[in-house]
Amino acid sequence: MAPRTDIITFGCRLNTYESEVMRAHADAAGLDNTIIINTCAVTAEAQRQARQAIRRARRERPDARIVVTGCAAQIDPDSFAAMGEVDLVLGNEEKLKAESWQQPQPAFGIENSEKVIVNDIMSVRQTASHLVDGFTERTRAFVQIQNGCDHRCTFCIIPYGRGNSRSVPAGEVVAQIKRLAESGYREIVLTGVDITSYGADLPGKPTLGNLVRRICKLVPEVERLRLSSIDSVEADETLMQAIAEEERLLPHFHLSLQSGDNMILKRMKRRHLRDHSIAFCEDIRRLRPDAVFGADIIAGFPTETDEMFENSCRLVDECDLTYLHVFPYSPRPGTPAARMPQVKGTVIKERAARLREIGSRKLAEFLGRQVGQQRRVLAEKETMGRTEHFAPVELVEPVEAGRIVTVEIIAARADMLTGRAIG
Repeated sequence: MAPRTDIITFGCRLNTYESEVMRAHADAAGLDNTIIINTCAVTAEAQRQARQAIRRARRERPDARIVVTGCAAQIDPDSFAAMGEVDLVLGNEEKLKAESWQQPQPAFGIENSEKVIVNDIMSVRQTASHLVDGFTERTRAFVQIQNGCDHRCTFCIIPYGRGNSRSVPAGEVVAQIKRLAESGYREIVLTGVDITSYGADLPGKPTLGNLVRRICKLVPEVERLRLSSIDSVEADETLMQAIAEEERLLPHFHLSLQSGDNMILKRMKRRHLRDHSIAFCEDIRRLRPDAVFGADIIAGFPTETDEMFENSCRLVDECDLTYLHVFPYSPRPGTPAARMPQVKGTVIKERAARLREIGSRKLAEFLGRQVGQQRRVLAEKETMGRTEHFAPVELVEPVEAGRIVTVEIIAARADMLTGRAIG
């Protein structure tokens, strides 16, 4: 049997989706004995982990070809090309092209090959729909509806790895979802870099709300539709109506909040203030009383004082957040925030730990309230699944992976529910 091709994925759900696109291209090309590292650039730690994975991959499989791609590779290709373990660096556009993975090609071992194939991502004007027949996780599928970002938050390097915002036409999105539904996927996650900006570059300027309504109408086979993340200031009225009326749109919303202090939000160049975040969560709960929220929050942004940090801590309770994704601030070269007065590293670490403790408390409180409730659970494995609210559930008796079953929640730990399928 030929040595396998493996993909190691870091970062966001969009990267997870794109790894499946690459897997399909690599399989179609008959690629073997290759390790693909799909990197993330959101923090310095993410890049450090990618380099660590590259070195480990070379030690474990010394004869394999190592291809590095993703946002970190797009932004800083030369540093990865300088690593002796790396055979090829592909940009974020190139990694999704079938021809990048076809053999034979100079990139895979022929003398005098070009080691870096990375274009100017800002020149990319369209995002193609990539039809993915399946995912390694056989129950939940990701569908890319958008890529890139037109905003320039002062801390964020991602637009330089992803380019400007561009949307996949609605017809192509619907076709992809139909195809996945016909293949047996019960839950679809709409993903992108800034999905609430969806449609601004398309004819007629359809919105994310329009797209959600269209999917629910045209693909009745999809039982669960989940949004990967939303920016509250871009949430359109049609999306709010869909949240209120479309039961298949799951009541779990991950918000890009970043801070709970108004001055820090301004210095981040965010487009909302703390009161807007609180009001948005209240509005959603009026429309969907069972809604739960996650959020990204940065600890230790430049100039953040103790009082400013406390505002972020208080925001967790004021918005009643359940899932916290905490980022210790790390300066990204080339961003405005990297030139601002920095908070000491030890303080950043302490603040991130404090936020994570608050997040653990909020999650434990939410899980505790689930005991005695009945929830619809998508079984990802025979003894593991997730509720509509994305809460993990350990099933005391096995069920067929891929089924959605009614589960009675019988116990809760700090980070996990226990339940028994009853139908």
